[in-house]
Formats: sequence, structure tokens, C-alpha cells
Amino acid sequence: MKKYIFPILVATILLAGSIQTAVAQDIAFVNSAAILSELPAVKQAEEEMKTLEANMQARGKDMVAAFQKYYEETAGKAQRGELSPVQQQEAEKELQKKQGDIQKYEQDMVTQLQEKREGLLKPIYDRVNNAINDVAKEKGLKMVVEQGVLLYGETTLDITAQVKTKLGI
Repeated sequence: MKKYIFPILVATILLAGSIQTAVAQDIAFVNSAAILSELPAVKQAEEEMKTLEANMQARGKDMVAAFQKYYEETAGKAQRGELSPVQQQEAEKELQKKQGDIQKYEQDMVTQLQEKREGLLKPIYDRVNNAINDVAKEKGLKMVVEQGVLLYGETTLDITAQVKTKLGI
């Protein structure tokens, strides 16, 4: 019985080592944040988003300024007794409407900015993902993980440079 245990133990150790080596060769990692930070298309999208956001904020500020002006004019007229009770109620309704319009605009602005950002970045993310897939297939990888959550990885497993090359950066 003892003469069978040693060969079985040796075979088990060799098998475990070869399985571990085979698995390690099928896995790589990539730093997609580093890739995205170097893509000119991302920088262009960020600039476009800044411009759009600035324009939308300017329109929102104009709406707030118009609201404040109307409020001050109406409050002044009310203090001087130039408005009847019915006119004061109409002015209050108008102020509430303007305030609601401002709030709706702010909500719409956030939605529009999110949709625009998504529309600009989705093709870029798709292009990066396709490049990652291409490099993984070329290297015969079975799995590629994101470096942002990787706790340890040998630098030989990093395919970030190959993906950058594939993207032309």
C-alpha cells in the first residue's frame, strides 16, 4: 500500500501544478481607465459635454434672473399698493409657474446631459471593448479582468499596451 501512495502523491502535485499553469496562461488584465484617458475621442467628448453643460447652465441662469426680476417688480408693485388682490394672486400663480419651469428645466437638463454623455461615450466604450476582445482572441485568453479591481497580477499578464496599440494610441 505504501508503494502506491508516493506515485499517486507525485502525480497529484504535478497535475495541480500543470492545471494552475494552464489557467494562469488563459487570464490577463487590462487597465481600461488608462486606455480611456489617452483616447482623443474621450477628450473630445468631454469638451463637447462641457460646452453643452455651460450653454444649458447659462439658459438656466437666465431663467432664474427673469424669475428674480419679475418677483422684485411684483413685490414692489404690491408694496406700493399698485396691484389689486386679484392681480396679486395672478402674480403669485405666475411666480409659481416660473419656479416650476425652472425646476423642470433643471431636471430636463440633467436627463439631457446624461443621454448626451451616454450617446458620446457608448461608441468609444464599444471600440475599446472590441479591441480588448481582439487582443484576448489573438493571445488565446479565456478571461480578461479589469485592473481596477485586481489585487495582484504579474506585469506579463497586462494587455493594456496591446489594446492601446490596437486602438492606435
